[in-house]
Amino acid sequence: MSATVTGPDGRPRCGWCGTIPEFFGYHDREWGWPVADDRRLFEKLCLESFQSGLSWRTILNKRPAFRAAFHGFDPQRVAAMDASDVERLLQDRAIIRHRGKIEAVIGNARRLPDLIAQNGSFAAYVWRYEPDPAILPAPQSRTTSPESEAMAKDLKARGWRFVGPTTIFAFMQSMGLINDHATGCILRAQVSAARRDFVRPAP
Repeated sequence: MSATVTGPDGRPRCGWCGTIPEFFGYHDREWGWPVADDRRLFEKLCLESFQSGLSWRTILNKRPAFRAAFHGFDPQRVAAMDASDVERLLQDRAIIRHRGKIEAVIGNARRLPDLIAQNGSFAAYVWRYEPDPAILPAPQSRTTSPESEAMAKDLKARGWRFVGPTTIFAFMQSMGLINDHATGCILRAQVSAARRDFVRPAP
């Protein structure tokens, strides 16, 4: 895949956008922009967990159904889901019917309050793992990093599931902890400016 592909407006985007047309909107409006909202961060980590072994296209197309199934990814409501909800969701053809991943989302939501109590917010915890941009390798040249490995290790120690280093790295790319837009992509400079002005959440 080339580093960039021509977008609908004739300007270059990251090459992976060329896979399907709906990627352009996701790329331009969401991917790589820094996020400090706990619910959005929790939702994205859950969706990245569901993506494990699948394509992001599948997850993106099913995102509205996932939001309906998991109460808009409100962590408190998700944490209150029980075994009957798991069985119900296993019959929901609109989402990925994987028992382990469904149970992981619920279990992770139940563990979130302790993490927030220790860090002030989920966002403050996540942004502790922001890499130093001065030492990052070339954009889109890797699928894990020391920081994603460290976050994955810490979350697993806390009992979180389906949060391996590759999943965490994809989460970090999409939530703006790094600017991994291709060098020639028109969004790279915009995201860089947004990251520069972004107020990192404090504990």
